[in-house]
Amino acid sequence: MEHSTFYLGMIPLFPLLGAVVIGLLHVFTCKRWQVPQLLYGLLACVGPAMSFFLAMRVFLELRALPVEARFFSHKAFTWFSVGDLHLDMGFLADPLSSLMLLFVTFIGTLIHVYSIGYMDGDKSYGKFFAYMNLFLGSMLILVLGDSPVVMFVGWEGVGLCSYLLISYYSEDRGNVLAGNKAFIVNRIGDLGFVLGMGFLFWAIGSHGFDFLSLKANAHLMNESTILIVCLLLFVGATGKSAQIPLYVWLPDAMAGPTPVSALIHAATMVTAGVYMVARFSFLYVEVAAAGMVVAWIGILTALLAAVFGMFQDDIKKILAYSTVSQLGYMFAGVGVTAYSAGIFHVFTHAFFKALLFLGAGAVIYVLHHEQNIWKMGGLKKKMPITYWTMLIGALALAGCPPFAGFFSKDEILYSALANGHVFIWLIGVLVAAMTAYYTFRMIFVVFHGNPRDQHAYDHATEAPAVMTVPLIILAVGALFAGFYNLPAIFGGEQMISHWLAPSVADHHAQHSFFLEFIAIATSIAAFAFGIWVAYKRFGKGAEEPVFAGFARFAYHKFYVDELYNALFVQPYKTVGVAISEEVEPHMTDAPVTSVSRLYMRVGSLVKVFQSGYVRIYAIYMILGLGIMSLILSQSLN
Repeated sequence: MEHSTFYLGMIPLFPLLGAVVIGLLHVFTCKRWQVPQLLYGLLACVGPAMSFFLAMRVFLELRALPVEARFFSHKAFTWFSVGDLHLDMGFLADPLSSLMLLFVTFIGTLIHVYSIGYMDGDKSYGKFFAYMNLFLGSMLILVLGDSPVVMFVGWEGVGLCSYLLISYYSEDRGNVLAGNKAFIVNRIGDLGFVLGMGFLFWAIGSHGFDFLSLKANAHLMNESTILIVCLLLFVGATGKSAQIPLYVWLPDAMAGPTPVSALIHAATMVTAGVYMVARFSFLYVEVAAAGMVVAWIGILTALLAAVFGMFQDDIKKILAYSTVSQLGYMFAGVGVTAYSAGIFHVFTHAFFKALLFLGAGAVIYVLHHEQNIWKMGGLKKKMPITYWTMLIGALALAGCPPFAGFFSKDEILYSALANGHVFIWLIGVLVAAMTAYYTFRMIFVVFHGNPRDQHAYDHATEAPAVMTVPLIILAVGALFAGFYNLPAIFGGEQMISHWLAPSVADHHAQHSFFLEFIAIATSIAAFAFGIWVAYKRFGKGAEEPVFAGFARFAYHKFYVDELYNALFVQPYKTVGVAISEEVEPHMTDAPVTSVSRLYMRVGSLVKVFQSGYVRIYAIYMILGLGIMSLILSQSLN
């Protein structure tokens, strides 16, 4: 056990050390001696790979323990100690965190390998990989944190790294604004997380700040306090995981390099909110109202993002809105107390979404950073590996059996139906059809039909092996990952659900094969209908549409960004300008100016005694000594 806890602390340390080493190399490299890009790439991949192998070791050691004893922790050091308050930098391994560790480190490693090819020739190659390692290390702290406070350290770390990576191409003002937007919107959500922690610690923190202590003493809280804590924590989750109303930052995050998009959307930052709700499931399960808020926000976000995704023309933004939509599914799952179903979808989504983003990156790479799907077409012949792997990812995203996304999405929809949430289930089925439509709209337009840009098509080739090999590996995951939680109707044992049972507070309705059959049949019908409509419209080629009416409204994302700008940004700027021009000169500048003027006047009075003549200073000294002698003689008498 001692070895296990030691390895547990090393898991986030490797990528963090990689970030430091690569960052120092980048900073201190001079023009006469350039660090080879290959060395940067190797150093960047070593940390995530080592973390993956240690995560596998921790997973296997947990598996060898009895079900009720599957957890252990490691206290790296005492963070601070004030009176009776002791807070350690501690890490917790249990079924939930170990599962997250496995796919975060595995997919993170593949994305780092892919980045070696994608970022080839970039002038800040080293800085990019330093940020990527720091991003992954922060996510591992978030996952492994044994208390909400340590989790929050990783939470803020991924927020900082998202800003650095989204605005990586800082010469473009739009990229910097996108990074600012992500950072600011996430700070709004983080305020909710901080307030939620404050209420939680106020209620039961005296019994311990770590998750195990909080879970053991949750019964000391009344229902109203639990509801307040759950809603505040969920505000934090809506920021990180891009749910209504704080989803607006995620599509703009496409400004960063494509590997960054894959890392943010697939395995790290955006899944943090779902993970956080699952980690606090011992609270959410106690108050049904909190779960319903989570479920309805999730399913409505899924619907809204699917509407937007149907009309976008940027290949990365289509995938970005699909991420927002799939995150909505995950929150719907955890909201209806099917926490294992929500985490299972996090698991499968990591494979097929990383695959789709990296596949899109390969297309962008060979087309010299073209992202408009209406300037593509016919690439199936030019990029066969990218096409077939992306097709597998698209089938998984759309929910085609037997691909991974089908099983995880179906479990969420079945759980909603079985727990009596019929309207959530119906919206989920509708979103499934819309997902199939916009996913295959993208596939048909990009890879089928005739080339729309003949020059770009003629020069297109398959991406290099360092980029295509990760695609092949992820495609295998997108095809087979769902079989780890095969439902009972197919004779499966739902291994992931059983594995997560000690960590999450699932509420299982009595199983019904009839309801499960209904859920599966409607999911397949929705998938088939969505693909059929997409094929009829785009399967044999299509020209760029001219949007009008509702389509134009949806293309512009219902003008939500413009609405937020009018309601919040511009009034805030107006108040800021008014304060700086009208209030600050009188409230802040006036006192400072008055003090400086006072010193100047005192100085002007004193300077008459500073003549610069030594004889005058000698007279001052004699007078001073005389006065001191007089005072001393008087005191002695």
